[in-house]
Amino acid sequence: MRIGPYHLKNNLVVAPMAGVTDRPFRQLCKRMGAGMAVSEMVASNSLLWGSAKTRRRADHEGEVEPVSVQIAGADPRMLAEAARYNVDQGAQIIDINMGCPAKKVCNVMAGSALLRDEALVGRILDSVVAAVDVPVTLKIRTGWDRSNRNARTVARIAESAGVQALAIHGRTRACGFSGEAEYDTIAAVKTDVGIPVIANGDIDTPERVRNVLNYTRADGVMIGRAAQGRPWMFGAIVHYLETGEHLPPPAVAEIRRVLIAHVHELYGFYGEHTGVRVARKHISWYTKGLSDSAAFRHGMTRLETCSEQTAAVDAYFEQLSGRGRYLDYIEELAA
Repeated sequence: MRIGPYHLKNNLVVAPMAGVTDRPFRQLCKRMGAGMAVSEMVASNSLLWGSAKTRRRADHEGEVEPVSVQIAGADPRMLAEAARYNVDQGAQIIDINMGCPAKKVCNVMAGSALLRDEALVGRILDSVVAAVDVPVTLKIRTGWDRSNRNARTVARIAESAGVQALAIHGRTRACGFSGEAEYDTIAAVKTDVGIPVIANGDIDTPERVRNVLNYTRADGVMIGRAAQGRPWMFGAIVHYLETGEHLPPPAVAEIRRVLIAHVHELYGFYGEHTGVRVARKHISWYTKGLSDSAAFRHGMTRLETCSEQTAAVDAYFEQLSGRGRYLDYIEELAA
């Protein structure tokens, strides 16, 4: 799949997720097989550009190309400024968020709330595309609610404005993340436009990737929540699409290796205080489903230092050592 001048190594894209797709996670997913990873969204409000959080989100040091940064807002001028700012900081692709269903985003008419105003969508896209000389991409949902699925109209507006790829989550804003994603709208959009279309929503297994690509004829898929604690899934999907065969699930020792390397990158990126807190959720995702992990995950919330956290992880995995592979000792996932 190609976006502007960038030819991706494959058509698997890591979805932008607030508080998740920071630089360490993006790099990890790329190393483990993803063709591209989109950053967590950066607010277009220029007053926020000096904050520590925004500076971290604009930190792309050593990141594998292409560097895709998502911006969010509702004002065409401010979004254009945000696009220029992030390109100056190293962004090679600018992605515009018109898909986030969160109330705090939609309440300021950003994210998927923008789908209610197609004229504003057009003004935003025209403004951002004109502001930068890098590819602009767009993330949307199928519409505002089930009675107002306008993804086909928005897709045509996007292509006309010069947007170079379109990712579509197969739910409306009103659906949030409930129910099952539908792919009929994505398939319809694919027939309407000539730019790459990336399918998103409930894509969590190699078989689902294959089936969604076949059904929608999309150019690629975008994977979000399913990759949390499972960054190796990208390599497994690539192998399945190429061979039709499944890789064995990762051994306990491999999960431990990936997890330890990941948390150390988080400590280095955020510093100890924030790094420990960000690492907690990743540790929980990596270990969910493993034997006796509920008590381990609960205890993790009380640890305050890097050394305490890594010692606890090491002790837990020592207990699991030699018991077999990941899926051999699944516990109740609801625990």
